[in-house]
Amino acid sequence: MILIYLQETQAPTMNPTLKLIFTITFFVGMASVVLSRFYIYFEQVYALKYKRPFFKNTIVFKKELSDTQVRLLESEFSFYRRLNTKDKAIFRHRLATFIKQKQFIGRDGLVPNNEMKTLLSATAIMLTFGFRDYLIELIEMVIIYPKAYFSEINKTYHKGETNPLMKAIVFSWEDFKKGYHIGDDNLNLGIHEFGHAIHLNAYSNNDVSSLIFNEGFKELTNYLQNHKVVRENLIASKYFRAYAYTNHYEFFAVLLENFIETPQEFKSQFPKLYNYMRQMLNFKYAGY
Repeated sequence: MILIYLQETQAPTMNPTLKLIFTITFFVGMASVVLSRFYIYFEQVYALKYKRPFFKNTIVFKKELSDTQVRLLESEFSFYRRLNTKDKAIFRHRLATFIKQKQFIGRDGLVPNNEMKTLLSATAIMLTFGFRDYLIELIEMVIIYPKAYFSEINKTYHKGETNPLMKAIVFSWEDFKKGYHIGDDNLNLGIHEFGHAIHLNAYSNNDVSSLIFNEGFKELTNYLQNHKVVRENLIASKYFRAYAYTNHYEFFAVLLENFIETPQEFKSQFPKLYNYMRQMLNFKYAGY
């Protein structure tokens, strides 16, 4: 009786078809993991060698701007006007995605309008146009004041700031417009603050665009550390404002302002630094 009982309660043998499906699923899953890790390794090697992602754009569902936003770009954003037709379409898709994903908040009675959202976001998209991961994950909120605002933290007036703890970037709209409309004085609040956001974001991420940025910045700083004459010429030229030498974050943000606003002068005076900046941003558009 005991023998019969054991035979009756023994677990049934798995159906051969189910067993085959289970085996195939297991090996497909394992192969996917191996291929994924191999691709990550391959792309990192490729990015470090060629200073660019293996691929840059994966647009599945293309987003478009409104006619008003496109007219704003055409009339107000010179970088966009200099792009070819294909890159303009990519720029519009990225800009529409950025605007949709970020929260725009007005302060002191200001209500963010279409112009503010479009031009502020277009600045971010311009700076990350060579990146695959272009949305600057560090930033979730774009806070806009009508003009310079008083900070209770350090008891002084600010024109803009990047706050990674709040996941926010903050602008005085009055000062953003000043920097935006004077395009060759190397003073641009939008470029400067988004430069900080890009820098901080790259340090806290491991995507391929951050890898290229971080490696490029490391090469740039090593180059300056190992070339005393270049450092001295950099300071003596006064091409970069003195604020650049506050710390390495301000250094990059100021270099970025000069790179975008006066690229030919930058390239002429400091070609090696220019090439490092171009490499870090994968910036091969609109005459740069």
